[in-house]
Amino acid sequence: MNDRQHKPVQGLLPASPDRLLRRFLRYVKIDTTARADARSYPSSRGQLRLGRLLLEELRALGIADARQNQFGIVLATVPPTVPQSTPTIAFCAHLDTSPETSGKGVKPQLIRNYRGGDLPLVGDPARVIRVAENPELDGLVGRTLVTTDGTTLLGADDKAGVAVILETAAWLMEHPEIAHGPVRICFTCDEEIGRGVDHLDPREIDATVCYTLDGQGTDLIDVETFSADKATVAIRGVNIHPSIAKGRMTNAIRVAADFLSRLPRDRLAPEATDERDGFLHPYELSGGVGEVKLRILLRDFAVEGLAAETQFLRDAVRATAQQFPEAAISLEVEPQYRNMAEGLTREPRAVAYAQQALARLGRTARLTIVRGGTDGSRLTAAGLPTPNLSCGAYTPHSPLEWACLEQMAESVLWLVALAETWAHPQSPSA
Repeated sequence: MNDRQHKPVQGLLPASPDRLLRRFLRYVKIDTTARADARSYPSSRGQLRLGRLLLEELRALGIADARQNQFGIVLATVPPTVPQSTPTIAFCAHLDTSPETSGKGVKPQLIRNYRGGDLPLVGDPARVIRVAENPELDGLVGRTLVTTDGTTLLGADDKAGVAVILETAAWLMEHPEIAHGPVRICFTCDEEIGRGVDHLDPREIDATVCYTLDGQGTDLIDVETFSADKATVAIRGVNIHPSIAKGRMTNAIRVAADFLSRLPRDRLAPEATDERDGFLHPYELSGGVGEVKLRILLRDFAVEGLAAETQFLRDAVRATAQQFPEAAISLEVEPQYRNMAEGLTREPRAVAYAQQALARLGRTARLTIVRGGTDGSRLTAAGLPTPNLSCGAYTPHSPLEWACLEQMAESVLWLVALAETWAHPQSPSA
């Protein structure tokens, strides 16, 4: 096809986001909660179920190579409309939802023509999405919002990204007049528990760059993430019947309390930090008098910060062990992911073209840092540059989670323009 026959995305705006909404509501009703204690991948059957649904939808679009592998990962390719020399790009989102809040029985609430103000949630009147805590709401009067009923999370992290990518694939297949190279589609599992790309070789994606759709807000490009480790502290006490415990019992719960009291609360804690501050986050405690296990997240934008946090934990373990010499305390630290910033510098087009694509739509991208990680952190470290793009979701991992439909639709346009930009990038002076 002659390039002059291609029509730019600006002239092909979707008439209505209703189909995108239907996709999103269909996906969030499938329970895909990740299970950190599971040995299987994926860790929950719902992820396989959602993956099969997406596979059916991709094949219905006419995407012949769509497949779901033995690990539940879904891969597909939107075929190019320009010569094969155009670089291949990829769009990626994850199927699972956070185990921090239940994803079972999600009852999405649709608010059309939002009139402003706080949003009480019908399933739990004590839970309210407040403008004071969500200032973005002030700019969304008249828009369509989707919330939870307050009893579960919504799953917009990352089913908003999943829906945006599926709708993008549909739009590209329906409009071959849009110029683009090969566009890979990838849906991973268990991202929320740090296993998203455990069974995904970047060579399977076979792209020059990849973009995860896993960001809050709109028109944002995350170009840095935390570097992350996970620590496990195991405490073995001495358990004996309390009636004869004097001088003989060492209560592992009390040992754990002593250890936790040594972690700062006014710094190095999520509730006391922002921007580029790292933290130590105890997020799981289990056990009893005889044995306790603690799991702790270590987060910092620099690996040197992670090293300092690890040393802090070692010092706390040592001090607690001195107070409870009869207890056995161990500390294990394992890497999770690393800041994507350095990897992105090796392919500057990844971010530059995302900015160009948004400019084609008359919008301006903001480069941001994310106090968390994505599959893109690990893919970038493995050699596939993968910045993260926003897709209209807010307050993840929470029963106060919500999404804006129009911002999700804007993300679809961004991805279509991005595919077009990689086929026909503008010169720096344009």
